Amino acid sequence: MASEKERSDHPWKVILYNDDFHTFEEVVYQLQKALDCSLLRAVELTYLAHARSQSIIYKGAFENCHVIINTLREINLDVKICG
Repeated sequence: MASEKERSDHPWKVILYNDDFHTFEEVVYQLQKALDCSLLRAVELTYLAHARSQSIIYKGAFENCHVIINTLREINLDVKICG
């Protein structure tokens, strides 16, 4: 098992998966909320998830990944953290 130091220093990623349940607009809005990003960036990430079935929407600290996925899961988006 990784130590807390290793866990927080590792370059973690949040992956968003495409689904057939949410509208494009719902995903864009939730990405803006979760990532505090521009409308243009949220649209780009949503389009990538739609076109490729998944999109890496964040790379960074493990703790930040959890904050982000918790916000995205407020509307039951399909996301996971990978390390």
